[in-house]
Amino acid sequence: MGILVKCAHHLCRRLNKPFLDYGDTVMYGLECSPSTWVRSHSHWGRRIVDFFLIVTQLGFCCVYFVFLADNFKQVIEAANGTTTNCNNNVTVIPTPTMDSRLYMLSFLPFLVLLSFIRNLRILSIFSLLANISMFVSLIMIYQFIVQRIPDPSHLPLVAPWKTYPLFFGTAIFAFEGIGVVLPLENKMKDAQKFPLILYLGMAIVTVLYISLGSLGYLQFGANIKGSITLNLPNCWLYQSVKLLYSIGIFFTYALQFYVAAEIIIPAIVSRVPEHFELMVDLCVRTAMVCVTCVLAILIPRLDLVISLVGSVSSSALALIIPPLLEVATYYGEGISPLTITKDALISILGIVGFVVGTYESLCELIQPSHSDSSTNSTSAFI
Repeated sequence: MGILVKCAHHLCRRLNKPFLDYGDTVMYGLECSPSTWVRSHSHWGRRIVDFFLIVTQLGFCCVYFVFLADNFKQVIEAANGTTTNCNNNVTVIPTPTMDSRLYMLSFLPFLVLLSFIRNLRILSIFSLLANISMFVSLIMIYQFIVQRIPDPSHLPLVAPWKTYPLFFGTAIFAFEGIGVVLPLENKMKDAQKFPLILYLGMAIVTVLYISLGSLGYLQFGANIKGSITLNLPNCWLYQSVKLLYSIGIFFTYALQFYVAAEIIIPAIVSRVPEHFELMVDLCVRTAMVCVTCVLAILIPRLDLVISLVGSVSSSALALIIPPLLEVATYYGEGISPLTITKDALISILGIVGFVVGTYESLCELIQPSHSDSSTNSTSAFI
């Protein structure tokens, strides 16, 4: 993220432009390359960035479909056994309702209607509601997982090496937000303070992820599920936390969808007559939401969807492209061998993670190493 901001500032000064987004920064950075072929094909830089942004944002939307279905399914199936006593986490035998895929389809019309909101100001209200609901839920989750942590001595010190590629994709998915870095910086009154805000924000997020992941694993051990909300007790307090967090995720869907829609829809709408623009706009939005629903139905394991999206697209946006952009931007003006080595190592890490993480995620999808239909996967019941 720091490299991207640095290159964008440099190109803005050189080209006398007030602002460049991610795609523009890559395109103009490639135009600085000493290679004639690269300069002549610099427009592909923007297209590649747009492609990976679309894949990433729609991938987020797929994850949200699975999350909503898994959490609502668990709450509804455990409704008959849900108690007011949260101290005794008695195992509740779920009452079968319907397959998770049918839950996803039931959310589809509501998410289609939500995607019709094109005003970012209105979406910001939904963002505020989502933030509040998820913040309250997060406090309740922390409050539960710090209580009566079991003896961790039986847990393995190190995970099997084959799980590291899946972890890579999951971690990159969790941290990836590079597409909004430049727009956020552009909106700041004092952009010079942005690096401080960026590093402080990422430090807070890192502490939250590590603490929640570590405490959650210590609390639930090998029984930890694709989403920690699925491990919460079946009492009304924590069932309400699952619903509250799901409401936050529901509203966040529109924000993640907005980025992909702003890339795809203008290119399509510009090709149709003016009096058909609104109808085409709504049809494309509907089709995009349906695509995310279909993909979620095809890959209904929450953990693997996250890892696959992170490995395929988030690694390209966050680790592969920015270092290559820095080399292309500064090569003609002189760049130190140390910087080139640093950029090469970061890109190689991203490429290796991209290939191995994608391969392991696909292998796990095709031939799962374990079957867990109640947590990370959905399967039709008889």
